[in-house]
Amino acid sequence: MPPVFAHGRLRLYLLKLLDEAPRHGYEVIRLLEERFQGLYAPSAGTVYPRLSKLEAEGLVTHATEGGRKVYSITEAGRAELADRSGELADLELEIRDSVTELAAEIRSDVRGAAGDLRREMRAAASASATQVGEDDSWQAAKEELRKARQEWKEQARRAKDESRRAREEAQAARRQAREAQDRAREEVQRIAGQLQEQFAKSGGVLGSLAGAWLGGAQSPGAGAGADQPSDRASDRASGWAADLSATGDPARDLDRLLDRFRDEVRDAARDHGVTAARVAEARDHLAAAAALLNATFGSRP
Repeated sequence: MPPVFAHGRLRLYLLKLLDEAPRHGYEVIRLLEERFQGLYAPSAGTVYPRLSKLEAEGLVTHATEGGRKVYSITEAGRAELADRSGELADLELEIRDSVTELAAEIRSDVRGAAGDLRREMRAAASASATQVGEDDSWQAAKEELRKARQEWKEQARRAKDESRRAREEAQAARRQAREAQDRAREEVQRIAGQLQEQFAKSGGVLGSLAGAWLGGAQSPGAGAGADQPSDRASDRASGWAADLSATGDPARDLDRLLDRFRDEVRDAARDHGVTAARVAEARDHLAAAAALLNATFGSRP
């Protein structure tokens, strides 16, 4: 039997099912069987270890209801789904191909079984003809052959219908992913244009923001007289991200600035350690930065 899911794709599809609604493990197995029209049903030994691994990675969580674990997707899981929306559309196409291959195997098995039955019937008919001719056993054999042919036709029809539905769903998923990406790109470009305009008019709003954050991050006992830390913060802010030259694409320039900001904060946390007090202080600084940027975006020329 060909593999139904490529490596790592069952994990992504489990996140999709849990994003639709919280479910327990047996319900996930039943839904997968329904999606494949009964042609494929994963075992508990396939599904439950993957759910446990997703939980260990922080992508899903569970609550116990009626003695059973009910799994739910976390915000981190939804973020991964959003980042892999294009891959999810490809997965729908892979499922369609898997259904087609499984249906082909079933047709082959049915065809082989029908051939064996036909040969047996011919042999039985030949033996019967030498005795009393066609009798009730021959009629019963023909009826069995008719039923086998009907069953094969029905399974072939179901496989064809499922293949068509999977193809349509994959095409719709890809179209929705493209539309979502286009909307996100347009929004980023709009915000980047506003930010660039405000940056030009304010004489460096982002530099002032970096200076405020760096100045606020000084320790409470540093004092203004200790080598004037606020002046050093202003010097650092004025040259912050100066190596990131403009690309001509405002959206890309904004992404690069935000990436630099995030990387520097993470590096500082890694180098100096993270405590509850520092997290609380960082939250205050980020709230002030967010308020300043919101005011910048909300201002009018």
